[in-house]
Amino acid sequence: MEFNINPFTLFDRDWSLLTAGDMERFNSMTISWGSLGTLWGKPIATVYVKPVRYTHDFMEESEYFTLSFFEEKYRPALVLMGSKSGRDMDKAAASGLTPTPLQSAVTYAQAHTTLLCRKLYCQDLDISSIPPEAMVHYRTESPHTVYIGEVVDIIKK
Repeated sequence: MEFNINPFTLFDRDWSLLTAGDMERFNSMTISWGSLGTLWGKPIATVYVKPVRYTHDFMEESEYFTLSFFEEKYRPALVLMGSKSGRDMDKAAASGLTPTPLQSAVTYAQAHTTLLCRKLYCQDLDISSIPPEAMVHYRTESPHTVYIGEVVDIIKK
């Protein structure tokens, strides 16, 4: 597997769509927090999802999730996918992106790269351990759940 990226801009500036579920029932959300690395001798991706997000339900239920990366021209679609809830609308249809099956998961036809991840671990962040300067993210909502997935495949177009 090869994936040439800048790990410090991949999520923060470039963004990604996190998708969990299968073609029958799935949800996606834009993420700007995440990391890639190794853990327990495996290549991993770590993502963070607040419990209030609709995608959180799918992450809890699913064994696999995908991280899909897009060219800059798809930024408006990613803005929509991150600002609207799948509880209220069909975000994929509204964004113009085309959901595509990937084994037992979902990616998008327009993605230039997709990481297929098998969920290894999840845990809620401990509010008492979050540094004071980061508490701005948790004034009105519960802390994120951390999901660590083994990167089992990288699909490049």
